[in-house]
Amino acid sequence: MSIAFTFPGQGSQVVGMGKALAETFPEARAVFDEVDEALGEKLSSIIWEGPEETLTLTANAQPALMAVSIAVFRVLESKGVSLKDKVAYVAGHSLGEYSALCAAGTFSLSDTARLLRIRGNAMQKAVPAGEGAMAAIIGLEHENVEAICAEASKQGPVQIANDNGGGQLVISGAKGPVQAAAALASAKGAKRAIMLPVSAPFHSALMEPAAEAMRVALANVAKNDPVVPLIANVRAAPVKSATEIAALLVEQVTGQVRWRETVEWFGNNGVTTLYEIGAGKVLTGLARRINKDISGIAVGTPEDIDAAVAALNA
Repeated sequence: MSIAFTFPGQGSQVVGMGKALAETFPEARAVFDEVDEALGEKLSSIIWEGPEETLTLTANAQPALMAVSIAVFRVLESKGVSLKDKVAYVAGHSLGEYSALCAAGTFSLSDTARLLRIRGNAMQKAVPAGEGAMAAIIGLEHENVEAICAEASKQGPVQIANDNGGGQLVISGAKGPVQAAAALASAKGAKRAIMLPVSAPFHSALMEPAAEAMRVALANVAKNDPVVPLIANVRAAPVKSATEIAALLVEQVTGQVRWRETVEWFGNNGVTTLYEIGAGKVLTGLARRINKDISGIAVGTPEDIDAAVAALNA
């Protein structure tokens, strides 16, 4: 029986997240202060007061979600929860991989905030507005969606961006091919094929300029091997080398987030409980759909922390 900590990705953000943590625990407040200082602006004001459209901007949402996750994590640490002693693995969904690596000591908090600001800006700039798109395909298997993307890609780039499990896949690429793939998915029996209100085609080949920006940024940042292995998004397998992790983070920008396979890997390797550290309960819900034998526990509020500390220190 072992435990993994998972860290949420974009889409889990909500105005006001982490505010109760900062008001209740000085360790949490210190995280938001450090992120503000690293970015040279009051990101905490946007997180707690909005407006929502400003928080949702990729360049803000990414460091904001990381800040909330690390605020929760630092409070757990202050209450005696040692990552090295209590947790077997960490994983994060897309940007959450950076939160996981910050918790595991690969990057400092300030560097993680700056890396995610660079990543958010680079992803936003990689493709002119309106040229890229993403769509959620519900109710088809991975191989069916892969075949649909192969067919639609005759019109231009389109690929699976996220395999979230439970029959939920997200495709990404140029707008026309994504629309064509969504229509094909509907014709081939998908329960739903929904165009997503996103600002860029994340995790697609069109993100190559952002991958290049991250290659440069990650080469120039201090990094340590994580204190526990990371289950990497693009590999769905454990990684322990900081150098290898940096290469996989570059690959992740244009590659597939293999979340279903990550949770399946946990189930096949003795992990019985996933703690979702940060905002929302998205990963907890996905885990339940992928493997009913794994229990998921979301930890994002002061009340959640009390319960988690009691369980983890039992």
